[in-house]
Amino acid sequence: MPQNASAAPVVTTPALRSRLPEVGTTIFTIMSALATEHQAVNLGQGFPDFACDPVLLDAVSQAMRQGHNQYPPMAGVLSLREAVADKVEHLYGHRYRAADEITITAGATQAIISIVLAVVHPGDEVIVLEPCYDSYLPNIALAGGVAVRVPLTPGSFRPDFDKIAAAISPRTRCIIINSPHNPSGTIWSQADMLRLQEILAPTDVLVISDEVYEHMVYDGAPHESVARYPGLAARSFMVSSFGKTYHVTGWKVGFVAAPAALSAELRKVHQFNVFTVNTPVQYGLAAYMQEPGHYLALPAFYQRKRDLFRQGLAQTRFRLLPSEGTFFQCADIAQVSDRSEAEFCRWLTIEIGVTAIPMSVFYRDAFDQKIVRFCFAKEEATLRKALERLAKL
Repeated sequence: MPQNASAAPVVTTPALRSRLPEVGTTIFTIMSALATEHQAVNLGQGFPDFACDPVLLDAVSQAMRQGHNQYPPMAGVLSLREAVADKVEHLYGHRYRAADEITITAGATQAIISIVLAVVHPGDEVIVLEPCYDSYLPNIALAGGVAVRVPLTPGSFRPDFDKIAAAISPRTRCIIINSPHNPSGTIWSQADMLRLQEILAPTDVLVISDEVYEHMVYDGAPHESVARYPGLAARSFMVSSFGKTYHVTGWKVGFVAAPAALSAELRKVHQFNVFTVNTPVQYGLAAYMQEPGHYLALPAFYQRKRDLFRQGLAQTRFRLLPSEGTFFQCADIAQVSDRSEAEFCRWLTIEIGVTAIPMSVFYRDAFDQKIVRFCFAKEEATLRKALERLAKL
């Protein structure tokens, strides 16, 4: 090297201040990796291990061949928005206008963060009912909002409306509700919805209603959507998921139904967030939805899986909690182990070969109730294999 040559500059990555300093790798990624490593039956992460209806695949394939491969309208393909409007009216009695009150989103998770960013300003308070889906709190933080955490009743996971009412302040912008509820599998009743409507009536508080499991409600119970209640529908964003409904979680397509004024604000964020959503999938879903039986049959389909799994778990020392909706079954482990929920789930994966998720990860303060969550959206053979292993406990 020539003597006058300069030394190579030291290259460093600039330091940054994290927008989400408390967020790391999700428990779902961690447990799924552990399940793969130990060849465990993965009943942790919430997605099916079975295929969707070939008729839906054919509809999407046909849409591609027909040339529906360029950008669709920002708010979504009109025929799909009309199909959603028809479905919601048929099931819940409220008609949303396809033109300006239905928006197709890149899954429910993108829908929820877009809503939060659209309506929550720095310093606004958002009431969150814990335990809750893991995206809610980071979404609020990214918007500069303040999460006001109200616990669901430990053990039963029922809403405590006295605590909800007490949490409302002049700074409250919205409340996030979720029924059927992930992770507990509970559902809200008509009385619950009427009580929420009553509490919110004198306020300007908005509702973000996560209803992605709307078609997974069991034992003949109805799904109590915000769309059923005029006082709630007028202030609510109803969020749902085609991925959950049609066993295609990887497609990441959902929708939001909301009054025109609320939808307009959502769309302002949506257009600069993802702009729009996979075109042929939207056309395929629109065609597939013309047969209502494709979603009306879901409660019976999943209830058979739930009942099979519950019958098997009942033969163990797990204490089963009610599973009124979703595709999750929660169980109390107090009679099985003295480990913490997180330690138990790790042990269960490594030693027994079945993966579950600790309930504590759905609380900001990692509240440990000795409860774990299993996903039963699996082939019957998968469930029987898991039950055979769990019978050792």
